[in-house]
Amino acid sequence: MVATLRLAVAQSTVPEDPADRDAIRAAGAEVRTLMRRAAAEGARLVQFPEGALVYPDKRVVATGPDGTLAPADWSGAAWGVLREEAERIAALAGELRLWTVFGSLHPLTPPARPHNSLYVVSDQGEIVTRYDKRFLSHTELTYLYTPGRPAPTVFDVDGVRFGLATCIEANFPDLFAEYERLDVDCVLLSVMVDDPARATVAQAYGTLYSYWLGYAVPAQYAAGAPSGVVAPGGRWLSRAPARDHQPALAVADLDFGSTEPDIDMAVRLARPWRRLAREGLYDQHRAAGDARSGNRTAF
Repeated sequence: MVATLRLAVAQSTVPEDPADRDAIRAAGAEVRTLMRRAAAEGARLVQFPEGALVYPDKRVVATGPDGTLAPADWSGAAWGVLREEAERIAALAGELRLWTVFGSLHPLTPPARPHNSLYVVSDQGEIVTRYDKRFLSHTELTYLYTPGRPAPTVFDVDGVRFGLATCIEANFPDLFAEYERLDVDCVLLSVMVDDPARATVAQAYGTLYSYWLGYAVPAQYAAGAPSGVVAPGGRWLSRAPARDHQPALAVADLDFGSTEPDIDMAVRLARPWRRLAREGLYDQHRAAGDARSGNRTAF
């Protein structure tokens, strides 16, 4: 494992109409601009929000003739443009030698609905894996997407292990506990939501599980809770500007030899201690058979 890995977390402008070719192309161009900026700042990996190329507004694709929600009509989606932009992002990742994680739609065989996905592109410009959102909202499941397989996604960069999660999945703590059990060093949580509380939840996972966490939001929602990097122990190491409609980066080093007290405590002491505690550390110290311990109705 490298001693330090520099992570850049982007807040980019996310379009909401999958048929708007110009908006998708503009989103792709903005992603590539931020990739170049991340590379110039020495980043080894850059993370983008959920749906960085497009996150469809339900009112755009899933509204019936009477104005109520209905199963989404994906026939008008600009699938060709989405693929072209994704391929350009992958090609640039190879040119910059920059690992890149970005959100988009992943089409399935019709009539199956698409996945809502995060693509992981290596510094060679190749897709090494894809994370398909596992836990969907009621609306997403009923009208929009196919859920992903019920398994975590883990990948390594220079010996540093990353896990992936998306938006509403922040409300499922077992996903984040599972990544800790899998020895993940950093979880990348990408969202498409204007919800400052979700950033607080993300910060809490850095405290609870003693790993780094990248939190990527769309630029249009940055004022409430901008993109950033959480350290083991829960402190924000870096945050992008908290201003709506400002594409930007938060850049921080994942320093595995850090002597900063909170990070050192979390990585070297707290995380191993929690594991020991779960594995029976206290068993030999319990007062089994002691009547004073067993009687719960006396002072």
